[in-house]
Amino acid sequence: MASRRLFQISRGILGLRTASLAQPQYARAFCSAQKPFEHIITEVRGDKKNVGFIQLNRPKALNALCDALMFELSDALDAFEKDENIGAVLLTGSEKAFAAGADIKEMQPLTYQKCLSGDFLGHWTRVAKCRKPVIAAVNGYALGGGCELAMMCDIIYAGEKAKFGQPEILLGTIPGAGGTQRLAKAVGKSLAMEMVLTGNPIDANRALQSGLVSAVFPVDELVNKAQKTAEKIAGLSKLSVGIAKETINAGYEMPLQEGLHFEKRMFHSTFSLDDRKEGMSAFVEKRKANFTDN
Repeated sequence: MASRRLFQISRGILGLRTASLAQPQYARAFCSAQKPFEHIITEVRGDKKNVGFIQLNRPKALNALCDALMFELSDALDAFEKDENIGAVLLTGSEKAFAAGADIKEMQPLTYQKCLSGDFLGHWTRVAKCRKPVIAAVNGYALGGGCELAMMCDIIYAGEKAKFGQPEILLGTIPGAGGTQRLAKAVGKSLAMEMVLTGNPIDANRALQSGLVSAVFPVDELVNKAQKTAEKIAGLSKLSVGIAKETINAGYEMPLQEGLHFEKRMFHSTFSLDDRKEGMSAFVEKRKANFTDN
């Protein structure tokens, strides 16, 4: 029964949709013009209104990551990146599912030629390319594309009932939006192999132990905890935060010595910032720093 249930869940795992594959520009224009968004909810949060909040909102489909939703997500991130007051973004779903569904029937007729010519999933990396820190607050299922989306974020907080998995193998395919690559780097080769080759998910505590998430909270506290972290980050020097994020991401792809060299140069660059001067002066003078993002 457990394996049958897992297979049923896996029928909606990838978060892939092909409706706009043939005409991606049309789909993007449709989403951009649509206000409010159809598949996500956005708002500005925090005491200083400096946190961009995005909630996946396809409850009947367990927040399936269709193309239309992903285009809307890209548009929302574009808007938050342009807003100079926003210092961090919080991405979440519902208590039942972060993202654990997809319309497999729309993928079924695809061929290799169509995937290749249409660059299927090519636009799915927008979250990973966001210049501002993105925190994922994951409750419930984060399977297939949902797990991949969470891993594109910079920090993952999990609710205590969260489930992470890459069950694409049960559908006769493999992860296609980072599931074989980011997962292995996050949890190590052995566990990634087990998850990808069997399709078995892991719970929140195993995700914490393996390094996939950085903290686990009660379900009803998760979003507030994630927002507090986002507000703290957004209240610091946005320039320094951006440099730190870029340095970590770049070093993740480099050999150690090359990464250390890059880090030192980025560290040196902060000495051109007014915020670096203010931060050190405030420390010496034993007062709170007043960062101006200069």
